[in-house]
Amino acid sequence: MLRFESVSKSHGQQIIFLEASMSVFAGEKVGLVGPNGAGKSTVFRMFVGTEVADTGSVSVDRGVTLGYFDQDVGEMSGRSVLEETVAGAGEVSRMAAELVELEAGLADPDRFDEMERLVDRYGEVQARFEELDGYSLDSRARDILAGLGFAPEMVEGDVGKLSGGWKMRVALARILLMRPSALLLDEPTNHLDIESILWLEKFLQGFAGALIITSHDREFINRLVTRIVEIDGGEMLSYTGNYDFYLRQRELMSAQAEAQADRQAAMLAKERAFIERFKARASHAAQVQSRVKKLDKIELIQPPVQRRLPQFDFRSPPRSGDDVVRIQKANKAYGSRVIYKDFSFLIRRTERWCVMGVNGAGKSTLLKMIAGESRPDDGDLNVGASVKMGYFAQHAMELLAGDETIIESLERAFPMASVGSLKNLAGAFGFSGDDTKKLCRLLSGGEKARLVMARLLYDPPNFLVLDEPTNHLDIGTKEMLVNSLKGYEGTMLFVSHDRSFLSEVSNRVLEITQDGPRVFEGGYREYVVATGYEAPGVR
Repeated sequence: MLRFESVSKSHGQQIIFLEASMSVFAGEKVGLVGPNGAGKSTVFRMFVGTEVADTGSVSVDRGVTLGYFDQDVGEMSGRSVLEETVAGAGEVSRMAAELVELEAGLADPDRFDEMERLVDRYGEVQARFEELDGYSLDSRARDILAGLGFAPEMVEGDVGKLSGGWKMRVALARILLMRPSALLLDEPTNHLDIESILWLEKFLQGFAGALIITSHDREFINRLVTRIVEIDGGEMLSYTGNYDFYLRQRELMSAQAEAQADRQAAMLAKERAFIERFKARASHAAQVQSRVKKLDKIELIQPPVQRRLPQFDFRSPPRSGDDVVRIQKANKAYGSRVIYKDFSFLIRRTERWCVMGVNGAGKSTLLKMIAGESRPDDGDLNVGASVKMGYFAQHAMELLAGDETIIESLERAFPMASVGSLKNLAGAFGFSGDDTKKLCRLLSGGEKARLVMARLLYDPPNFLVLDEPTNHLDIGTKEMLVNSLKGYEGTMLFVSHDRSFLSEVSNRVLEITQDGPRVFEGGYREYVVATGYEAPGVR
């Protein structure tokens, strides 16, 4: 269906692809992986024709329709969420609009002389509309929007009033509604909560067409794809299996290539030693010449490039008291909407609580109250002795000084730290070389999140309150964060939609339900076993 054949592509001096090839066939589900800047998004743009190859060919089979989702949602205003979704659904929405125009033409007495043409065209369009299941378009759009987290009142509301994250969901809904032959999805899980991710995962598992996808959600990719295409150093390498299998295969291939390179290096050293020892002896001249010629013909095996996860050794936080936070009979409401009623909760030292709950249950409200950004309407909330709190929230990214570079931001936060340690810190969070000289106002949302997290963890508090800390982080940075937090000696309270993060980091679960809080003595894995679901509201 979709083919890259010996494609080379450069952006200025940067080589993106060098005679790279890949094919995607009907029904395949392929995950694109590779470091930032490797060219994953370029693949999508080349398939849809917004970028072209310098050499080689990019082809899409005749009759194949493409549905492409990226992070640029464009302008949305002047329509309801439902209308915007339906209007952007590709051919089926165009057929729907043409049917309306034709029906108006058929009812217009001034166009009587066009009647035969209008009737013929109406029959053609109606047949195609039925073929595309157009008469269920409205109900399918509502189902998709509901799956992506839209409440019924939001579906009828003005799309122009939505935040950027919710507009992303509308853009994704439009693509899913299209039912194309092939879906090209570039980071579709950004801005989605865990319930919406689980719904999308199930939807895509049932999608009959070809799928090419990138995502920073390891579990999501693992459950969806049957093949991984790795893009790195201008090359494309294909691995049959999911993401975990790809990692094992790559490690095995790397070990084999390293062993081959070592064996060749040992052989070459032995041959060169013989040449050096006997080159001055006439009796060995023929043997020496033979070995020199042999070495000239040998193609050197290059040792594999080791792509290592960034690492940073975080300091041990100071010890807090045993009772970190105690809440007793707290109430919290926004107008007539009651969030908490007679809510009591105790967090003890070294506990790692993940907070689960459907949209609007009050997860972020709880974190804000504990962080001191809001207060209960009544009741008691007390932070324990010697607690040094660090709070990560999405709005913290907007507090970065826009005219500072990344390294200047770190130096201002830690004036006594050495430049070397701060560069190591920046590298652990994905900023290396000239990246550290980027101005904060030019950073993407993900880059800002990484910088704020770096500042938070360099001199770690003994109580971390984290609201969606993994948003926009790539898989490598998430793994670094998970590995670091596994050894963290303090206390944690966090909300996350990343199942790998939840599984690896938590040892307690607080589920907020309409009937009140439920406490699970065990981490996220135990919670899933106990409840039979991966998120509240998802069965």
